[in-house]
Amino acid sequence: MNFSIVSIFPEMINNFIALGLVSKAVEKKLINIKVYDLRDFTTDKHRKVDDKPFGGGAGMVMKPEPFFNAINYIKKKMRGRVILFSAYAELLTQKKVKELSNEDHLILICGRYEGVDQRVIDELVDEEISIGDYVLMGGEVAAEVVLESVSRMIYGVVGNPESVKTDSFFYDNQFGFPQYTQPRDYKGLKIPEVLLSGNHKNIAEWRKKNQKRRKI
Repeated sequence: MNFSIVSIFPEMINNFIALGLVSKAVEKKLINIKVYDLRDFTTDKHRKVDDKPFGGGAGMVMKPEPFFNAINYIKKKMRGRVILFSAYAELLTQKKVKELSNEDHLILICGRYEGVDQRVIDELVDEEISIGDYVLMGGEVAAEVVLESVSRMIYGVVGNPESVKTDSFFYDNQFGFPQYTQPRDYKGLKIPEVLLSGNHKNIAEWRKKNQKRRKI
């Protein structure tokens, strides 16, 4: 599985992928991640990536040229599905995560400011995705969400593959259940006896009965 991430703050992504299971997955060559600095694809001495919007308005808009240069450069190395993060797009779900995990190469664009020039979206972007009904300062956090959630679907990234199948949302309407560990008695707070019984059928029934539900 290959990821290419385009950002004006590549260090944000590099710091994220330097730790945890994502880092280990890279070491094991289960996933490959390339992070590109959008400013490297500018053509002016100031490495300018934004400008004022035509028609007026607050803020700045990200220019098309650097994105066209960056995406064309990346695609010459390996074709891939180009994703831009935006507040008004389809919400990311576990179903979508599974779908994306079947791709060979995801190219993730991290926008900033008031957004990206529409010509980038019209000509380069295959899909727009939102990670929630709120606004971030940029797409880097969203890219990290996609990177981590999709990576979990790659066999071998998570030590025990069965733990992935018990994740919330892995199947429709599946949510997690209460989890307990040592000590058995913490300041008078004890764990349910059924979990100590060794009866796997009873434990499974208890977990199903106590499955957590989304609060509305």
